[in-house]
Amino acid sequence: MNAQEVLNELKRRFPNEPEYLQAVTEVLESIEEVYNQYPEFEKLNLVERLCIPDRIFSFRVTWVDDRGNVRTNMGYRIQHSNAIGPYKGGIRFHASVNPSILKFLAFEQTFKNALTTLPMGGAKGGSDFSPRGKSNAEVMRFCQAFVLELWKHIGPDTDVPAGDIGVGGREIAYMFGMYKKLSKEFTGTFTGKGLEFGGSLIRPEATGYGNIYFLLEMLKTKNIDIKGKVCTVSGSGNVAQYTVEKLIELGAKVVTLSDSNGYIYDPDGIDSEKLEYVKELKEMYRGRIREYAEKYNCKYVEGARPWGEKCDIALPSATQNEIGEDDAKTLVANGCIAVSEGANMPSTPAAIEVFQNAKILYAPGKAANAGGVATSGLEMTQNSVRMSWSREEVDAKLKDIMQSIHAQCVKYGAEPDGYINYVKGANIAGFMKVAKTVIVQGIL
Repeated sequence: MNAQEVLNELKRRFPNEPEYLQAVTEVLESIEEVYNQYPEFEKLNLVERLCIPDRIFSFRVTWVDDRGNVRTNMGYRIQHSNAIGPYKGGIRFHASVNPSILKFLAFEQTFKNALTTLPMGGAKGGSDFSPRGKSNAEVMRFCQAFVLELWKHIGPDTDVPAGDIGVGGREIAYMFGMYKKLSKEFTGTFTGKGLEFGGSLIRPEATGYGNIYFLLEMLKTKNIDIKGKVCTVSGSGNVAQYTVEKLIELGAKVVTLSDSNGYIYDPDGIDSEKLEYVKELKEMYRGRIREYAEKYNCKYVEGARPWGEKCDIALPSATQNEIGEDDAKTLVANGCIAVSEGANMPSTPAAIEVFQNAKILYAPGKAANAGGVATSGLEMTQNSVRMSWSREEVDAKLKDIMQSIHAQCVKYGAEPDGYINYVKGANIAGFMKVAKTVIVQGIL
């Protein structure tokens, strides 16, 4: 395989999908050397079979708002690969959603899920509908209309959606309720459900907690203690909140949070009481993070991200491509020793190059934020056997999975000078598992 030739062909076929092409580029450049050690991969055109999704569903979603107006959005489901298990991946409701973003997310999800050691394939879905500013009744009607189009293509052994940006417990409950009515069955078709109807303990916390468990493993390789370290976190939703919660528990100092309008900088640190305010602000009142700055009299920067603030550890937990090359240079210049991604592909290729050239600890999202989907997999298991595990049991399994992912990254990513290239390690580990499985199952 010549990675550049493959990428040129994909660019020709999918010229208007920059996010998808960015994700594919990162993986192909990482695996090229290993791929070419297996002649059977090239003979069976494996690279193209793993880059292009199994199928893509797109559909119109028509719903009625509170004023009686008929509204229309687009809905999508990208089923990328079910080589190692049922399709598995979140649903995103955000105005930015388009096929390119969902194809990148589904592609990443395939290899992320392979890293978890659990039998899950990769998928992603969503809509350009935004829940922001909508009433509960409007969100419910949209979710029901969305599932009305999607339900025949999902199921506990076929495709198991979960939440993502714009899709939390409220939206999952509405979608699950509609699915249950249409399918006339109660199965674990969605994950991220409420505890009352099949959800798992630790699931809301899992992505944030898992990111910190992975970060701790990275820090151990340098004999660094997280206690007292100054951390910048972006975002203020589910992932960011539980990232901060675990950091507080471990004695680190978190000084930033953000949303799409700007970021806050609290030099005194975000403590447990302040974090509870953020949870209430975001989950109950759907408020903006500037209200935190008004309440606690700290700095708020409109229209910016927090990467200019001095920190020891950066944890991007908002969205894709939120750290650019200049941001990365600033982080390194300010003494940042580690970046661990809670979001999906939040660092641009140029930013990643800056981190790796500086030899700081850098964990890509497909490894560091895999705790969310790992715990979704544990929820699927609990649903299948009709039982619930305790908080301690789920948390212990989550820690084991994140430690296993770290070990796989070290195995495939250790370089001659001792530096661990976690991007290379994660990509090769995930790819090899999926690739070998595809080969033994034949040409399909």
